[in-house]
Amino acid sequence: MKPAYAVGLVDGGWWPWSVDPATELPRLAVALTERLGPIGRVRYNLGAWGPMTRQVRVAGRVVCFEGTDSLDSHTVVVIGSNSHLARVLVIPPSTRGGVARAVLRAASGSGSTDRGEDILASNGIILDPSGH
Repeated sequence: MKPAYAVGLVDGGWWPWSVDPATELPRLAVALTERLGPIGRVRYNLGAWGPMTRQVRVAGRVVCFEGTDSLDSHTVVVIGSNSHLARVLVIPPSTRGGVARAVLRAASGSGSTDRGEDILASNGIILDPSGH
């Protein structure tokens, strides 16, 4: 993840194992707790992840999961209870290891101001017209 003072359209990258929201999104919430404080909400694209239970107990807290069609399919927004947030670039699970690591470095670089889709494309990950 970028330092808190860094600018850019994504704050870091994430390479989940699958696109199963019930498995992956709570893991992301736990991973970002140290940076954001207790997690209150996770916003994600329904087309990229599919529906899941709206409220899930994660690490002893209830977290609201908000599926929307308005969020980029390659971005998840995690919001701490103190309103701090992280815009996370999602690397498709099927991405090869070397490419995924390059995307993670680019998304987390403190000087990066690239959009998520540009970071993916510059590393050879081309999204279909629906953003997947």
